[in-house]
Amino acid sequence: MHTQVGIVGAGPAGLLLSLMLEQQGISSVIVEDRSREYCEGRVRAGVLEDGAVEVLTAAGVGERMHREGLVHNGIYLRFGGKSHHIDFPELTGKHIMVYGQHECVKDMIAARLAQGGAIYFDSSETSVHKFDTDKPEIRFRDAAGNAQVLTCDFIAGCDGFHGVSRPSIPAGVLSFYDRIYPCAWLGILTDAPQVCEELIYVHTPSGFALFSQRSETVQRYYLQCATDDDISNWSDDRIWSELQKRLEGEDKPNLVEGPITQKSITPMRSFVTEPMQCGRLFLAGDSAHIVPPTGAKGMNLAVGDVVLLARGLEAYYKKNSMSLLDNYSATAIRRVWKYERFSWWMTTLLHTFDGTIPFDAKVQLGELDYYTSSRAGMESLAEQYVGLPML
Repeated sequence: MHTQVGIVGAGPAGLLLSLMLEQQGISSVIVEDRSREYCEGRVRAGVLEDGAVEVLTAAGVGERMHREGLVHNGIYLRFGGKSHHIDFPELTGKHIMVYGQHECVKDMIAARLAQGGAIYFDSSETSVHKFDTDKPEIRFRDAAGNAQVLTCDFIAGCDGFHGVSRPSIPAGVLSFYDRIYPCAWLGILTDAPQVCEELIYVHTPSGFALFSQRSETVQRYYLQCATDDDISNWSDDRIWSELQKRLEGEDKPNLVEGPITQKSITPMRSFVTEPMQCGRLFLAGDSAHIVPPTGAKGMNLAVGDVVLLARGLEAYYKKNSMSLLDNYSATAIRRVWKYERFSWWMTTLLHTFDGTIPFDAKVQLGELDYYTSSRAGMESLAEQYVGLPML
């Protein structure tokens, strides 16, 4: 079996790349080791930058997003018992969209299959080979257990942090940059009305909290917890009590408690690999970088990678030019490190860490005060939150 671009992974990066290549008449095949049901049900981030919304719309998967997604014109930073609004349109002329990543995946899978695209779900023993030649291969067993060899011109490794693509690159080629944060997030989904029309980021001496939405009737809330915490330690009553506590203050929002339908604990880390390519193997999305979710940049970073990679592949097939592909990593990594910095900054700004000395705690509050009272500070935060240019 042969295609022009072999894609490992049916997450947002792999699916979006396949859709964008189809628009340019470039063939692709996706190999995914999980089931379609798993890919569509995996709940992840739900904040889309202004530019990501434009890219998804141009790729033909914006109809349901625009119909069901929630347009947000800002966020609230809450500390000292008071909420402070960051007005995105007033500061940048842009806004964000809240639309679950798994909903994006559903839309992209449906669109790609409707085009007749090949997605091999439930694959196993996937491996990538010969990407240092002009005839790379993806080997795998399909859902029926049959051995398959997919030959292609290029491989896009979009298979996430634990995928096979990055580890297949020879030792010594890549450099890794990693940071593990001394906290985790307890996340819940609840059937309840919105506590606010926009996201609320909360800093308290007891720890961080985030109040976000999935729809008008389904909400996503997070609590800072210990890295070694166990979900069994958190009863529904304890979760609601702690969420209510972290909203306390003179203008406390009305938090309506509802049934909790999902609980999970997510560790916090930053990770970058350089370069993001080796021969004809290109890494995109979580296979190349991880950000803590505080800055809402995970999927948005993946979209930026895919835009660059799709344009490079288009230039190769239409102009016989390798220039953009040769410079893919160097171009992408500049944006990656800016987003890593922003995500690190949001995390350290809003969380309470054990061992913090009183001086540093006061500096943290001073910084929050600056970024909610200074026009320059608010513009900087808003510009980064709504999204830096893709190119």
